[in-house]
Amino acid sequence: MADYDFDLFVIGAGSGGVRAGRMAASHGARVGMAEDRYLGGTCVNVGCVPKKLYSYAAHFHECFTESAGFGWQLGQAPTFSWSTLRDNKKAEIERLNGIYRRLLENANVTLFNGRARIVDAQHVEVAGKRYSAAKILLATGGWPWIPDIPGKEHFLDSNAIFDLERFPKRFLVLGGGYIAVEFASIFNGLGADSHLVYRGSLFLRGFDREVREFTHDEMLKKGVNLHFETTIERIEKQGEVYHVHLSNGEQLEVDAVMAATGRRPNLDNVGLENVSVEQEINGKIRIDDRYQTTTPSILALGDLIDGPELTPVALAEAMRLVDCHFGKGEAAPIDYETVATAVFCHPNIGTVGLSEEMARKRFERIRVYSTTFRPMKHTLSGSEERSMMKLIVDDASDRVVGAHMVGEDAGELIQGIAIAIRAQLTKADFDATIGIHPTSAEEFVTMREITRH
Repeated sequence: MADYDFDLFVIGAGSGGVRAGRMAASHGARVGMAEDRYLGGTCVNVGCVPKKLYSYAAHFHECFTESAGFGWQLGQAPTFSWSTLRDNKKAEIERLNGIYRRLLENANVTLFNGRARIVDAQHVEVAGKRYSAAKILLATGGWPWIPDIPGKEHFLDSNAIFDLERFPKRFLVLGGGYIAVEFASIFNGLGADSHLVYRGSLFLRGFDREVREFTHDEMLKKGVNLHFETTIERIEKQGEVYHVHLSNGEQLEVDAVMAATGRRPNLDNVGLENVSVEQEINGKIRIDDRYQTTTPSILALGDLIDGPELTPVALAEAMRLVDCHFGKGEAAPIDYETVATAVFCHPNIGTVGLSEEMARKRFERIRVYSTTFRPMKHTLSGSEERSMMKLIVDDASDRVVGAHMVGEDAGELIQGIAIAIRAQLTKADFDATIGIHPTSAEEFVTMREITRH
């Protein structure tokens, strides 16, 4: 590979691209990397990290109220400062950006500031200069998609929502995926009159039906306004407010309108037209089991390819890609079916493995164990919030093939359960595990009564 400027040139310095570049460099590869926006990609800058910080902030409202049952008396009503949250978030992201830069510098990765374009199978161009590379990795991630409706210029997307100048007292989000559900909860928790509008009959399509229904009921109890089987026909701005006209004839006046209607591969202006790279119908890049596109020197991973659009998945793909191309030459495939995930709505959702609906299609007979309960904390807090836990078992093998939770810290708790699902443990293994008392988590090892087959 000495005839090239770089052994690997990475376009995009998000989680997957940075991990691939660093790991390839650790194998002795000469790595170049180009980024035209911000180090760390979506997750660090306009995704997982700021979203979770805002979710934490939104929980405090309930905490202040619930503390009274435990003897705490607040001297005055708490007030919320949007600018403090926003600016502290900015400072934390700047700190993380610096960490990413130092990681790349310490790995001897050459970083270019600018949009890199593919010139041909072995060349890229950045800021008017051309570089050769044995392999080129596309790691540019996804970008929010905005529906084409009258007044669409008034939509905020998931990139812009974190940095609003003023806090919207009335907030509306269009969409039914995890981003829409999370932000409806976040702004509701921060004190806004929060609305979610979705064309389907129930949000979070693809998640377990019982989980979706339970989450729906809990969000309603917390005051989120849910508008299903409807969509936005047009948005009109009048002064500083927006009049949102819904397809059911309703009109809502709000201070901010967000579109959380999906993300698409961020492939504009990367030069795909100069090479043969096939794409799926949904715009994702078609790859083989070594992350090679139809031009073998060009690779792709993360949100650009089919699979869960999750940061840990992109990191795992980066590790496997490096093993395939700069390591031993082969690596075990990723088991996407046992990837755990969380939705940071209020209350949280944690899930791993198969939904009940998927399991019924896969196995001849299943057993379902589920429970809902009022957590111990809320016996004194006064909150009516309930939690739900659910295990799905293949009856023939007794293997637990799915685990789901809705409740406080579900994302934290489901990580440990994911290990058990990945290890193909049985319901008997769960039953033989002694629980930690008193915790909500012990419900996962104490459910004995079959809810349904």
